[in-house]
Amino acid sequence: MLDLDSPKIPRPDGAGLAVGFDLDLTLADTRAAIAAVYTAMAARTGVAIDTDLVLQRIGPPLEVEMAYWFPPERVPAMMDLYREIYPDVAIPATGLMPGAVAALEAVRSVGGRVVVVSGKNQRDTERTVSFLGLDVDVAVGGLFGADKGTVLLEHGARAYIGDHTGDVDAARAASAVAVGVATGAFDSAALTAYGADVVLPDLNAFPGWLAEFAAA
Repeated sequence: MLDLDSPKIPRPDGAGLAVGFDLDLTLADTRAAIAAVYTAMAARTGVAIDTDLVLQRIGPPLEVEMAYWFPPERVPAMMDLYREIYPDVAIPATGLMPGAVAALEAVRSVGGRVVVVSGKNQRDTERTVSFLGLDVDVAVGGLFGADKGTVLLEHGARAYIGDHTGDVDAARAASAVAVGVATGAFDSAALTAYGADVVLPDLNAFPGWLAEFAAA
């Protein structure tokens, strides 16, 4: 059985291509998981929460979504409640996005390292990575948009892959190639219009792109 509270994923020694990935709706399918948490919150608080709307907005920090459903003074307590519920309710309901495992294997095949940077809090980022058995070198949570760029720069990521326009901002902040995957709220046209350097329909197309990128 996996110990979801123990993984402090190390960075190995050695050089090589570093590639960054977002987590929710890029590597991890958390739609059912997040919906289940908000459903449980609605039951506990008596506040009606439209999970369909929640799922359309996955990506930004938790406090942003909470503010749609609760007054400002309740947001901190509701964030605590969300994080209390998440491990038992959401982690078991989390799945892999199409092509996720093959994408990470593709990075390994060119001697690369995998850096996951997520808006999800640190502990649930680590729990999700461990539950899904994702082969990563670094997993950092609690960052969104351009703030992710500090971690990508630290680990020398040359590309960052994500489903959200905020992930394009992350790549830009790290002077990395912004690779959009149209598996979240933003379709290919929206990601392209926002400025992604490359847009893929999903991660199934990633290994072919990476092979060309690594060889360039």
